[in-house]
Amino acid sequence: MRARMESLDLLANNIANAETGGYKVDREFYNLYISPEAAATADESDPSELPVIEKNYIDFSPGTLRDTANPLDFAIQGTGFFAIDTPAGVAYTRNGSFQLSPTGALTTADGYTVRDAAGKPVTLNTAMPVEAAADGTLRQGGQPVTQIALVSFGDTTALVKQGNTLFRPADPDAKSAPAQGQLQQGKLESSNLGAAESAVRLVSVMRQFDMLQRAMRIGTDMNRKAVEEVARVNS
Repeated sequence: MRARMESLDLLANNIANAETGGYKVDREFYNLYISPEAAATADESDPSELPVIEKNYIDFSPGTLRDTANPLDFAIQGTGFFAIDTPAGVAYTRNGSFQLSPTGALTTADGYTVRDAAGKPVTLNTAMPVEAAADGTLRQGGQPVTQIALVSFGDTTALVKQGNTLFRPADPDAKSAPAQGQLQQGKLESSNLGAAESAVRLVSVMRQFDMLQRAMRIGTDMNRKAVEEVARVNS
């Protein structure tokens, strides 16, 4: 029952973020919990064998890039992340829905500043249009003014979520490297959620959850009847 509830929570959060740019789906690895009694009898049909979620993992497969025509929307084609300064330290994201603050700082929708290749906030002239190159270089008035940092990690399984679209290394000493991906201006990466797959998965989990509830009710009824029979005999 607990595994089904955890799976249902994961699915619900994934579906809730189906339209969140740069969102990466949470998935789970399953294993079997085998009670000592089941292990002793080696009976594969023993009901003490239950599926449990061994661990969760983040699916970093890329989402579809969609055109927005907004010059402050950016997507990364290929591997890589944007580096973001947050109150909890540097975080990383694939969500390039940015905006300019009144002072010209390039920020996320939450107001976190985007880092340049030197680790400083990206700052632009709010009165001039922005042109971006594939390597992250931003130009205004035909002149390069800064370069958005595009970074990668050799092992993305070492990244954990910070909210829905931000990530950070589980090891605070982990180092990033320049990414091989290319910056695309006027585009955003969609969530990598497979809507059809999630719908089928949700129906399957709900059916299994319903079956488990029925089994529990049957077990409760059998126990109640057994107690009533014992009470009747003893009386």
